[in-house]
Amino acid sequence: MSPSHTAQSFVIENAALLGEAESSIVVENGQITLVRGSETPLTDAEIPDGAVRIDASGLVALPGLVDLHTHLREPGREDAETIESGSRSAARGGFTAVLAMANTTPTADTAGVVEQVWSRGKEVGLVDVYPVGAVTVGLGGTQLSEMGAMAMSKARVRVFSDDGKCVHDPVVMRRALEYVKTFDGVVAQHAQDPRLTEGAQMHEGVVSADLGLAGWPAVAEESIIARDVLLAKHVGSRVHICHVSTAGSVKILRWAKAEGIDVTAEVMPHHLLLTDESVRGYDPRFKVNPPLRTQEDVDAVREGLADGTIDIVATDHAPHPDEDKDCEWGSAAMGMIGLETALGIVQKTMVDTGRLSWAEVANRMSALPSRIGRIEADHGRAVAEGEPANITLVDPDAAYTVDPAATSSRSNNSPFGGVELPGRAVATFLRGTPTYLDSRFEGMFA
Repeated sequence: MSPSHTAQSFVIENAALLGEAESSIVVENGQITLVRGSETPLTDAEIPDGAVRIDASGLVALPGLVDLHTHLREPGREDAETIESGSRSAARGGFTAVLAMANTTPTADTAGVVEQVWSRGKEVGLVDVYPVGAVTVGLGGTQLSEMGAMAMSKARVRVFSDDGKCVHDPVVMRRALEYVKTFDGVVAQHAQDPRLTEGAQMHEGVVSADLGLAGWPAVAEESIIARDVLLAKHVGSRVHICHVSTAGSVKILRWAKAEGIDVTAEVMPHHLLLTDESVRGYDPRFKVNPPLRTQEDVDAVREGLADGTIDIVATDHAPHPDEDKDCEWGSAAMGMIGLETALGIVQKTMVDTGRLSWAEVANRMSALPSRIGRIEADHGRAVAEGEPANITLVDPDAAYTVDPAATSSRSNNSPFGGVELPGRAVATFLRGTPTYLDSRFEGMFA
């Protein structure tokens, strides 16, 4: 399904560009043709004939957001999500590009599967969908996948991950790091030692002891990160660490970056906001991999994101149908949806607390994920003249209470139901085409 609107000329007026000076942004044929500060108003001659004029007073203009870690479930689990429904949810969250993880059915471990995902994303057209290739065949952890073929396919895969499973064998991980060097790829590691987390249900600590649930120790994450940054240093390759969740992980990453190791890392919105105290009610909406940690860990990952030790925010949007979550804790699937709430959580935890400016949010949610994923030619670029019109308008004062049933996703397994968030994306443009518009803009675009 194509977007319901087509690209046309429009002018965004009075928007706070990156949360700073009010500006006007002129868009023609999918490209930004003029950016002008409010101190010098646009002349009639500078406004294209028939252009839609958008009064963005009170709104923040950001480059379109990019999610390096999304599960779209297609092919194979269309009951949970499809590329179309996930793209619609992403656009509603302010995203113009997502990287779709490989743990589909069949696994995205061949050129044929990644091209299927890429082509379907193009067909839907709401966001640019870039498939992530599996590191190993069937996520089995033993035999390397057809990484070279996926890299050379029309999908041009540059990120490889067995996310959901750790590439645990150090020899296999080393070979993967060596392999991706040949085409400037990156291995995105799900840092979880399976031997240390066998049967684990939540973070290992006081709460797990109180609840009688098998604990998931922080060292299971930290030991894999420590090993992999050393492997990356030895091989001279890039490694990306998925969903960092512990204070110890932040310390290891800080050391690795000080050593000049080519490592990047991401944090998820739920690890910026929630703690293992949320699990006390045994609500499976709070069951996630890696698990919710302690307040000390939350404080550490917030600090790590603020100082650049953690490079980006990614969602790990993980949709599940009701039957996979509406059950007892031990039987419930791990994962949470998060495309539509990510920006509001970042505002709540990082912007409104003074840890990040809106310009830094643009860096961590657009520019850097694009660079890590090697899609920076098309995404993560500045809102500037001559650049593609990938733009997100944010209303930082549009406080709302999250209603999981109102999501555009096919699933509603959000842990944030009833949580008040301070702001949200209100308009998203992909190369000048509006892919999401809230009610205030109804009727403005044909």
